[in-house]
Amino acid sequence: MTDPLLSVQNLQKHFPITKGLLKRQVGAVKAVDGVSFDVVKGETIGLVGESGCGKTTTGRLITRLIEPTGGKIVFEGHDITHASQGRMRPLRRDVQMIFQDPYSSLNPRHTVGAIVGAPFRIQGIKTEQGTKKAVQEILELVGLNPEHYNRYPHEFSGGQRQRIGIARTLALKPKLIIADEPVSALDVSIQAQVVNLLEDLQNELDLTYVVIAHDLSVVRHISDRVAVMYLGKIVELADRKSLYESPMHPYTNALLSAVPIPDPKRRKERERIRLQGDVPSPLNPPPACRFHTRCWKAQEICSQVEPPLLALATGHQVACHFPENAPAPGAVSTTGEGLVTADGGPAAGDGTAAE
Repeated sequence: MTDPLLSVQNLQKHFPITKGLLKRQVGAVKAVDGVSFDVVKGETIGLVGESGCGKTTTGRLITRLIEPTGGKIVFEGHDITHASQGRMRPLRRDVQMIFQDPYSSLNPRHTVGAIVGAPFRIQGIKTEQGTKKAVQEILELVGLNPEHYNRYPHEFSGGQRQRIGIARTLALKPKLIIADEPVSALDVSIQAQVVNLLEDLQNELDLTYVVIAHDLSVVRHISDRVAVMYLGKIVELADRKSLYESPMHPYTNALLSAVPIPDPKRRKERERIRLQGDVPSPLNPPPACRFHTRCWKAQEICSQVEPPLLALATGHQVACHFPENAPAPGAVSTTGEGLVTADGGPAAGDGTAAE
């Protein structure tokens, strides 16, 4: 197997909460608390979950826009977890981010040419025919008119602004792009165009994506593999087909049951799962399995022993003591043989509970 382009191991980000004049720390918001996954060159992995689960924080940690509390980030074999700004500067060419809001991520005082050409100036890169020609070629690549070079962001629609943001991201031909909810701020009619544009660019430029989203239909369309996050942890990680056809974690089942079905006849076939209560605070998450306070399958062990992220089927990892749609007992060893944890080590216990 080829080495992953990006490897995230037990990544953590705790935001301290301070009190008083002396700024004494009284707690911490555990926004990301032990996330691990790999991204292979050329693939798209989707990070999904409801608001506050730590998706965006994970994306900003990978791009080193914020400093990790713990864990490890390895890009192309280089550990960049705590790399200095000076060491990260050349790596910015290879790791770029598409931001969620095309209205606030573009400087309203700069022209499109200045915005898209900024990476060339910052990195000190000279092009054969000049920066203006290079910028106009990129604008044409993302479906904008090269003549828009001297216009300002307020003259464009939301979809066009997001294309300008994508053009800026593509300026230095990055290897990895973190797309933070790239279409959630756009009209539904425009979303498909931007998603198709991202797919076309990936095929044309051999890009690798980490797509952060809460819209499961968008993730299904664009992703090769999907990681489901809940309260700072990954609870399920599988390829697109496995996750959507036979989800194992109860939380994933609840998310998928909320996706609207246009056909009224098929709508009756699926039962809507309504979760009780609110998402617990990341300041004081529930012990052991963080989903047990809202899970209809929860038993005593769920509040006492944290379920490890285990591979219960080929390429399908889930962190649950009582997974749904799990393979038949004969297909999975009851002694733990063949089971592996998310970090590649052997699993302890019997695959349903770590004794």
